[in-house]
Amino acid sequence: MRIGYGYDVHKLVKNRKLILGGVDIPFKKGLLGHSDADVLIHTIIDAILGALAKGDIGLHFPDEDDNYKDIDSRILLRNTYKIMQVSNYKIGNLDATICAQQPKLQNYIPQMRENLATVTVLSYTRAVNAAFCYFYFFLSRNFTFKQLQSILAESKRTETKVYLTLNTLIKNSELPELLDVLYQVSQTSLSSIIIQDWGVYYLVRKFFPNITLHASTQMAFHNSIGAEFAKRKNFERVIMARELTLEELRIISKKSRIELEIFTHGALCYSFSGMCLFSSFLGGMSANRGQCRQPCRRTFKSEEKEDYFFSLKDNQQIDIVPELMKIGISSLKVEGRMKSAEYVNRVARAYRMVINDPNKLQQAKQLLSFDMGREKTSYFLGGNVSNAITENPFIGIHIGEITKTKGTEFSFTTSEELKQNYRIRIQPQNGMNSKAIKLKKEYGFNEVESGGTASLNFTQESFSKGDKVFLIGAPTEKFRTKFQLDGKRLNLSLPTKKKQNILNKIGSGKQIHFDELFIRINSLRWLRKLYLDKFDQLILNLTKSEWRQFDLRSPFMRKNIHKFIIELPKFIPEDDVSYYRDLCLNLSRQGIKNYMISHISQKLLLPIGIRSSVNENVYTLNDAAIQFLKEDNVALYIYPFEFDYENLVAGKDRNGIVPLYFYPELFHSRMPVKIDKSDSDGYSHFEDRDHSFRKTVRDGITIVIPEIPVSLFQYKDDIHKQGFRRFLIDLSHVKPSQNTFNRLQKRYKYSEAEQPGYGFNYKLGLS
Repeated sequence: MRIGYGYDVHKLVKNRKLILGGVDIPFKKGLLGHSDADVLIHTIIDAILGALAKGDIGLHFPDEDDNYKDIDSRILLRNTYKIMQVSNYKIGNLDATICAQQPKLQNYIPQMRENLATVTVLSYTRAVNAAFCYFYFFLSRNFTFKQLQSILAESKRTETKVYLTLNTLIKNSELPELLDVLYQVSQTSLSSIIIQDWGVYYLVRKFFPNITLHASTQMAFHNSIGAEFAKRKNFERVIMARELTLEELRIISKKSRIELEIFTHGALCYSFSGMCLFSSFLGGMSANRGQCRQPCRRTFKSEEKEDYFFSLKDNQQIDIVPELMKIGISSLKVEGRMKSAEYVNRVARAYRMVINDPNKLQQAKQLLSFDMGREKTSYFLGGNVSNAITENPFIGIHIGEITKTKGTEFSFTTSEELKQNYRIRIQPQNGMNSKAIKLKKEYGFNEVESGGTASLNFTQESFSKGDKVFLIGAPTEKFRTKFQLDGKRLNLSLPTKKKQNILNKIGSGKQIHFDELFIRINSLRWLRKLYLDKFDQLILNLTKSEWRQFDLRSPFMRKNIHKFIIELPKFIPEDDVSYYRDLCLNLSRQGIKNYMISHISQKLLLPIGIRSSVNENVYTLNDAAIQFLKEDNVALYIYPFEFDYENLVAGKDRNGIVPLYFYPELFHSRMPVKIDKSDSDGYSHFEDRDHSFRKTVRDGITIVIPEIPVSLFQYKDDIHKQGFRRFLIDLSHVKPSQNTFNRLQKRYKYSEAEQPGYGFNYKLGLS
C-alpha cells in the first residue's frame, strides 16, 4: 500500500469560472490558472502521482503547453488514473479538504463525489470489460426483460456495466410499445441506454428522467459542436462517428465536457452511420432500423471492371490504444453484433491487455490475428485509407482451396491447424451461397496440422475444385449460454391511463391552410433556370467553392432574399466548424434569416435571431421526434426520404415538408473510391443486377445516387387530402434546365407521374 499527499492553491479573480471537483459553482469570482484551475482535482492528481513516485502535475501537464489551456481537469485526472493503472495500483480511499469561507459548498459535494468516482473508478476499468447487451427493439427480440434482469444480477456480481441499445428509429405505430419498454428500463439497474431517435430522447427526458442516455454513432455526432450539444442535452456519453482522424479526435476531446466513446474493432460501414439509404432503397429494409442488407458487400459493375467497390476491411485500432487513453477517450467499443462468444472474448482480452500494459501490444495483436474477421485497416484514425477497401468481403481466414472432389467427398491443404468443432466456410468460385461447416467425426474429419490435408464427406452440399476454404471459428473454451433467471420482477406495461396521457401530450393535429412549395438546388447554375415566383422558398445546398461565389448584391438577389434558405452539409469536419459559423454570420448580416441544418447540433453554428429548420437527415419518423424539434424552436422539418405512406398518415403531425421528387443519397461517405472516369458533370456510372447508379464527390464526400429519381407527384393529391400542405422538389443532382423545372412544376401542379421514377418506400413500406 502507498499513500500520496497533494496540496494546491489558486488565486480567486473576477471573470473566471469557479470549478471544483468538476462542478461549475455559481460565484462572483473564479480560480486563476492555465487549465480550468480545479484545485480539488489538481490536489488529487498530485496525491496519486506522489504515491507512485511519478513527479507532480506540472511535470505531466505543464502550464506552458497550449494543449492544456482551459482544459477540463477531469481529463487530466482520467489520464493520471491510467498512469496508475499501468503501474498496477488502484485507489483504496480518497479524502480531500477544501479550505474556503465562500461560497457554501455543501449542496455541491454529492456531485463532486460522483464526478470523482466516475473518473477514477468507472472509465476504462469497466467500460471495456462491460457485458454488452444488444436488444434490437421491435426488430429482433434477442432476449426478454426477465433474461435481462438475470444479466444485471450477474453484472452486479462481476462489477461490470450493462448498456441496452435502443439505437433504432421508431415509427408512429410503435410509440405505445416504446413507452412500455422505457417503463421497464426505468425499473432496472441498467447503466444506460444507447439511442438514435430524437423521439426516444424526448420521451426519456420528459417522462423517464432517471434513465441515463448515451448517443449512438447512428446519431452521427462527428465534431466538437456535436459533443457540446449532446452535453447540453444531458447525454452522459457520445459514441463518435468512425470516420474521424486521430487529430480531429484529439481536438474534440480537448474541447469536450462529455465522455467520448469510439469504435476500435470490428466491421465498418461504407456510409456514415445514420446516413445510409442504400438498403432501404433496395426493398424497404432500413439500415437505420437495424435491417441492413449490406449493399456495400455486393459486387458492382462499371464500364471498366466488376468489383467490390464499397466493401471495407475491418476496423482495428489496437496500435493506438495508448494514445487514445492519453487524449482522454472514455470508452473503447468492440463491434460484436452477430458475433460469437469466442470472438467477443478474444477481442476484449486483447484490448484489455494493452490498456493494462502497453508493452504487451504484440501479444495482443497475436490474439487478434485469430478474430476470424476480414482483413484489417486502421482507417481514418490510422491516417491512411488508401488500402481500406477489401477484395474479399467475407469473414474468416483464408486457409486453402479445394484440391480434390469425388462425389460428396472433398479435400484441401490447410495453412492452419484444424481440430474437432472448428468451423470452416466454403466459398464457391462464383461468389454465391457460401456454406459453413462444423468439423465433426461424422463427416469423416480427422484433426490435421498446419500444412496437412483435410478431408470431409459432406452430404448436404457439393463443392468444386478451386472453391476457397476459410477458417471462421476455432473455439478454445466453452462459454455459459444460460443465466439463472433470478432477476427482479418488473411491471411490464405502463398503466393505460398514464400511457394515453403521454401520447396525448405529443403531436398536434393543427394544419396550415395554404400550400407551400419548396425547391432545393445544389448548384448556382440553377438560379438562371428557375422562376422564383412559382414557388415559396429556395433551399441552397452549395459547396464551399460556390458559397465563395454567392453574391447577394444584385437587385434580383435582394428582391428574393426572403425566399432563400441556407442549408448546411451533413458532415462538417472539425477544421470547417469555424468556416460554417462565419458563413452563417456573414449571410445573416446581409439579410438572410432562414437556415436549414443537417444535424441538430448545427444550431450552435447559427447566429442569434434567425429561423432554423432541419432537413430529412434529422429524422422525424414519429410525433415524439417532431415534438422535440418544436420545443427546441425548430420552424420547419422535412420528412425522411425513406418514409412510407402508412407511417406518414399514422401520425398526428401534418406540418412537415413532404418530399415528392428527389435523388436519395444512398451512400454518404468520407471514404474515397475509384470506379471509372467521371463524365462532364462529375459523375461516375456503375450498376448491379437490378439498378444503375451514379457516384460523385462534393467537398471530399463521396455520394452515391440512383440513375433514376424517386418521383411521387402522382400521389400529391392523395397526400393533400390527408391534410399535408408543404411539399419539396429536390433538384440536387439534376442537370440545370429551364425545361426540366417547368415540366416538374407542371407534374406537381396536376399531380401527374414523372417517368421513369422510383416509388421508394411510399407504397412498399419501411421495415
